[in-house]
Amino acid sequence: PLATDHTKGVIGWTAIGEYKEAVAKNDAIRQPYLDKLETMSAQEIINDPEMLNFANSSTKALFGDNCAACHGSNGQGIAGMFPVLLDDDWLFGGTVSDIATSIASGRKGNMPAHDLDDAQINLLTDFVIAASTGQATQEGWDAYQAAGCFACHGADAKGNKWMGSANLTDAIWRFGSDRESVMRTIKYGVNQDGVDGTQNGVMPAFGDKLSENDIKLLTVKVWSLGGGQSE
Repeated sequence: PLATDHTKGVIGWTAIGEYKEAVAKNDAIRQPYLDKLETMSAQEIINDPEMLNFANSSTKALFGDNCAACHGSNGQGIAGMFPVLLDDDWLFGGTVSDIATSIASGRKGNMPAHDLDDAQINLLTDFVIAASTGQATQEGWDAYQAAGCFACHGADAKGNKWMGSANLTDAIWRFGSDRESVMRTIKYGVNQDGVDGTQNGVMPAFGDKLSENDIKLLTVKVWSLGGGQSE
């Protein structure tokens, strides 16, 4: 190549020309799929294996630009900071509509700090750790009820998607499973303004940043990563 141009080969061939031709052919193949995606709902894409495969293969850059910084390039999350998208645990629900709302409107978890004595905090910490493996004692369940935890996490401690309260009976942890992390969450809560030591759990809204089609494609991607739930 010259300083200001590229050298033409036999019958006018150039590497740049060949590249542009390849891009044009690829775009011609992709365009019918892109046009079809525009007219389909997220659920319709999920129900169509061919379109689902195309949608997921087409969102790598979109996911990387908007989601990977917190959730990791493959949805693996960051321990103790940002949730994993590869499991089937959904704080605010895992249906198509739940996920779309999470992406467009954002989410902010809320758990109050608990002004309890050390014995009560220790008992609740024991309960939460034991409940995650199905080994909670009756004493632990009694402490859970007495502290009013059931109001958010439910009588069965399986959480409530309408409040974003965690399922305490699985082994999936938002802020860490070690005793110190569990105790901190119970004592100082989540997203409590003015409370030193509170855990932070906020997802920004993307509704004003991304197009409706981009939100749809990311909804499909996240649903696929985590084994999304049915409506």
